[in-house]
Amino acid sequence: MTASINILGLSGSLRQHSAHTAILNTMAERLSGQVRLTLHGLESIPPYNEDHDGVHAPQAVSDLRAAVAAADGVLIASPEYNHGMSGVLKNALDWLSRPHGKSVLTGRPVLGFTASPAFTGGVRAHQQLNETLWAIQAAVVVHPQIVIGDVYSKIEHGRLADGAARDFLLNGIGALIEQIKQAAKEKVDVNGAGR
Repeated sequence: MTASINILGLSGSLRQHSAHTAILNTMAERLSGQVRLTLHGLESIPPYNEDHDGVHAPQAVSDLRAAVAAADGVLIASPEYNHGMSGVLKNALDWLSRPHGKSVLTGRPVLGFTASPAFTGGVRAHQQLNETLWAIQAAVVVHPQIVIGDVYSKIEHGRLADGAARDFLLNGIGALIEQIKQAAKEKVDVNGAGR
């Protein structure tokens, strides 16, 4: 039996009817077999304050770090606010980047996507998201940029209804899954070689 793959989904939007959360929920329903996508909310994460980090980290931050550490990979959805990723998401990534050199995201396979009412689909936020993930040394999945333009026309009944956008994102998640499998294989090879 193949081991299950656990992917953590993070939405950079707190809106009740967020298109990004709707897209993540759609992906969670579409994944099958041994792959599971679970969403973790960011609404309780306080603004980053180094004085409150370390042993004094807020419980919501400790819970987020534990969720990332327990995941095989991470799927991040970001809106584009003023040509950048949402402050909510940047703040969460700042917490996750700590402690320096020991981030739970370092080396972990991560795939990001953006969506926007604009035709550009949040391409500038996508670049900013990638730059932040590279700085944290996450294992960003190499895949054509996933941006979903005119997103509100593609959401129906709280789910991503556009087949082309859905399939393209699923292909990206497929690349994330392959990277997770490769990382697991390399870990087994290294551990086995040391015996």
